[in-house]
Formats: sequence, C-alpha cells, structure tokens
Amino acid sequence: MLALAATLGGAVDGLSEPASGTLPRTVTIAGLRGETRIAVRSDAAGSPVLAAGPLMAALDGLLRLDGGWAEVTVARQPFRFLVGAPLYQFSSQLMPLAAPASLAGDSLFLPYQFVAEILPYFLGDRYRWNARTARLEELRGRTTTLAGRAAMEAGRLPNGLRPIHTVTIDPGHGGVDPGNPGTFFPRGTREKDVTLQVGLLLREELKRRGIGVRMTRTTDTLIALGDRGGYCTAACDLFVSLHVNSIARRRGYTDVRGFETFFLAEAKTEDAARVAKMENDAVRFETGEDPATVVGGLDFILKDLQLNEHLRESARLAELVQRGLEGVHTGQSRGVKQAGFMVLTTARRPAILVEMGYSTNPQDGRFLTTRSSQKSLAASIADAVVEYLVEYERKTGTAADSGARR
Repeated sequence: MLALAATLGGAVDGLSEPASGTLPRTVTIAGLRGETRIAVRSDAAGSPVLAAGPLMAALDGLLRLDGGWAEVTVARQPFRFLVGAPLYQFSSQLMPLAAPASLAGDSLFLPYQFVAEILPYFLGDRYRWNARTARLEELRGRTTTLAGRAAMEAGRLPNGLRPIHTVTIDPGHGGVDPGNPGTFFPRGTREKDVTLQVGLLLREELKRRGIGVRMTRTTDTLIALGDRGGYCTAACDLFVSLHVNSIARRRGYTDVRGFETFFLAEAKTEDAARVAKMENDAVRFETGEDPATVVGGLDFILKDLQLNEHLRESARLAELVQRGLEGVHTGQSRGVKQAGFMVLTTARRPAILVEMGYSTNPQDGRFLTTRSSQKSLAASIADAVVEYLVEYERKTGTAADSGARR
C-alpha cells in the first residue's frame, strides 16, 4: 500500500485553490464514523481534484498504485484510474473522465467528479451526493444485509446486477413538436413537457439502481424520429421511449384512459395502428413530408425484425413494464401491444414505447402532471428494467466483461 499525504497544509506543486465562486472549497464526507471535510484543489489544467489519501480514509477505502494505474476500492468495489489520462475503469469497462487522476509528489489526487458523480452513480444504494452542500452521505444500513454484502463481493450491485448496463431513455417529441395538446393538462403543458419530466426522473431512478443512462434529450429540443434509436449504441442494453396518449373528439372520448406498452412489430389491432400513426405523424416536423410516405419504409424493417431475437426480448421487457405500472397507475391497464413505431426501428436492441396515459382524460391528465405520480411511474419502470436485466443475466450467464453482451 502506498503511503500518501493525509492532509494538505498549503499549496502543493502543481495544485492551487479553486477559482472563487465556481466550486466549493471543501467537500464533506458523511460516513458511519462521522464527518470529514476535504479540501478541493485545482490541478495544473484548472480542474478540481481531491487528495485521495484523506478521501479513502473518510470512505474506509483502499488505495493502490499499479504501474500507471491507481486503484481505489470503496465498498469493496475497485475503480481504476489511468494516472495522467482522463480515463477510468470499472467492472472491465473503460470510461471517460472530465479530468484525470494525477500525482503531485507522492500524493495522488482524484477528480472531483469521482465523489460528485461516479460514486453516487455506481453505488447509489450506498451513497447520496448533495450538490448544493457538496456533501457525500453514506446511507446507513442500506447495504449491510448478508445478501447485499455477498452481491458486492461477487462484483455485483445490491440488486444482483453486474454494473455494466446502460439504458437509453427517449422522452417523446420536443421543440417545435409539442406532441398532443394535453387537453386536461394544466394550461401551457404539452405532451413533450410531461415526457421530459418523467424521463428525467427515470434517469435518476435508474442511476440509483446502478444502471447507466443515456438521454435522447434533456431539454425542450427536437430530435428526429429516425435519430432517436441511434442513441442506443453497441454499449446500450435497452431503449425506452416515453409518450402520452390521446384520442380524437367523439362521443365519450374523455372516458378513455389507461396505459399501454408497445414493442415493434406489425400492428394486430386498429387501435394499435392508430397510436403508431399518431406518434409517427411527428415526422412532419422534421421533413415537411407526408408521414405516410416516410413511414412506408417500415415494412421491410418489420419483416426483418420478425426473425430478430430483440423482438422476443422487447416483448418481455414490455410485459414487465406493463405489469409494474399496474401497481402505481390509477387508470386501467390496456395491455402489451405491438405496432410499427418509427422511433423504435433504429434501436438495434430490445426497445419499447410506453404510453403513460391519456391527456384527453381528466383523471389521467391530473395523474400525469402530478410530481408524486410521475415519480411513481419512473420508479416502477426502473424496477421493471432491473427485473428484466437480472432475468436476462440469469438466462444468458452474462459475464462481468462487457464484451459478453448481446
């Protein structure tokens, strides 16, 4: 074990105080043994860093230098940093950093990002980061069960998953495409607003469960339907698109409510075809073309997907999501359905589209725009994703190495 400087009494070669007003001068580590304050410094490039020695002491962690790598172990989970390069490795995956780990004399410094993002991201069941107070808090008793310890020692998260998964979340519509008008939403709220609100909450729920997340959008912007699936690249496991349903004015139209989950295949019912057409019509905001002309190209993709393993996996994911929503939604379950959604065609991984309720129904409208209900929806979908991934790992015997993925 390398002995490191435990405190920073003043300026260290290559390090300085952070620029005033841009970062906290200290971070607080609130562990089971008390609180420790650690100074935030700036490296030669001006990036914020923390001394690894006192940080590991506060986290009850371990530190080891191995060639050009620095390995820190927290809660039995090893994180390897390539010293001098903005890269780190966790569970055999090499990932980028905003700033590198660095050496100053015999002291190792880790990027501020490690406590502010990486630890709460991968060890969300154990640590919570408060950006406002610059405080990393250990959640008491959350990972002390025998099952939790066994999972961590086996290189798994407390929920049983290996920490190698990434999910793409697609909040539907955005920008000049408002989605449906939100008949029973608060004034000024459209479908695009609700899907983004739930999408951001879902991101946080998945991150707490140790799952990586990629968003197609995090602001009110338009992303082309044909480009959204491309966010689910080779490093992505699942694609989840979020939408709000509506129905045209007719006798009794405000009585129709509930939720349904779709996967990509030929529509079997008129209603499923209607929903797909409604969502596919958004292409007019991108191209100005008749949606029927553009969507006509789906036929050959659907025929190809009939032979694709992702069709079966998408159906299973949809089933789990729909079942989970039944426990939190106040409307009726309208079941798992299939239809030809453009947004799902370019996601070469299992992909689903969730219609979370009807904006044309007053009860669904209130449910979808209530913050507590949105959190329940997000948590339910996140739980279903975890259940699917655990099931998939057991079925395939997935190794810790990310190269073992489908």
